[in-house]
Amino acid sequence: MSLTLDTGWLVVVFLISLRLGALFVLAPGLGAIQAPGPFRVFLVVALAAALVPLVQIPASAQAIAGSPGALLSSALNELVVGALLAFGLFAAFGAFMIAGRAIDVQIGFGVASLLDPVSRTHGPLLGTALNLAGLAVFLAADGHHLLLRGLALSFERVPPGGGLPGFDLGAIAAQFGVAFSLGLAIAAPVLALLLMIDLGLSVMSRTMPQWNVFFVSMPAKIFAGLAVLALSIPHLGPVMNRLFASVFRFWDQVLP
Repeated sequence: MSLTLDTGWLVVVFLISLRLGALFVLAPGLGAIQAPGPFRVFLVVALAAALVPLVQIPASAQAIAGSPGALLSSALNELVVGALLAFGLFAAFGAFMIAGRAIDVQIGFGVASLLDPVSRTHGPLLGTALNLAGLAVFLAADGHHLLLRGLALSFERVPPGGGLPGFDLGAIAAQFGVAFSLGLAIAAPVLALLLMIDLGLSVMSRTMPQWNVFFVSMPAKIFAGLAVLALSIPHLGPVMNRLFASVFRFWDQVLP
């Protein structure tokens, strides 16, 4: 009995694995999963093999398999496409880190940082909490299913080995703007209240110089900031919807 392997199929699985691997390494929530290396590689390859029936295998797959230069060029193209897809997710979830960092600085938590035992990195206290909450909402809203559909659509737009698309640099800059503007929108209620508290304390410090404003302002700002943040979280649904929708809108723009 002899076994024959389709080299074109193997090349497509390899290229798809590179695109998925770049996405899983760079995307928030996916790259921080602490799992054995062989398991992660097997998961990516198995998912790539499952996506092959949805992918149009290019006619040049056999030629790519027989040319090391063409295979290397196609592999680099797939890594770039996977990094672009991961950037869309990374920028969207970066809005939670921007919001948390802005609040941390204003209420006095900016001098502290939180050690994430999963990724083993330091991050802002409230930024890490908001980022985890956003990831939980994304998964609860079946965002992972939309993520898989977006991946399948990316293979239709840019087939494996089909070359690097001419993506729009303006879309990348716009995604940065979305993360910054919506991050400030998340933190806006807390920042507005803290601004009013600072104004009130500044007036009181001028009228009562003997009063230790710093001693009173720190606990007052912490209590007020956390209370307003807790009250505003149930109303963040529209902002989160815009953030998650910006991911797939960005994918649609960079993968024409």
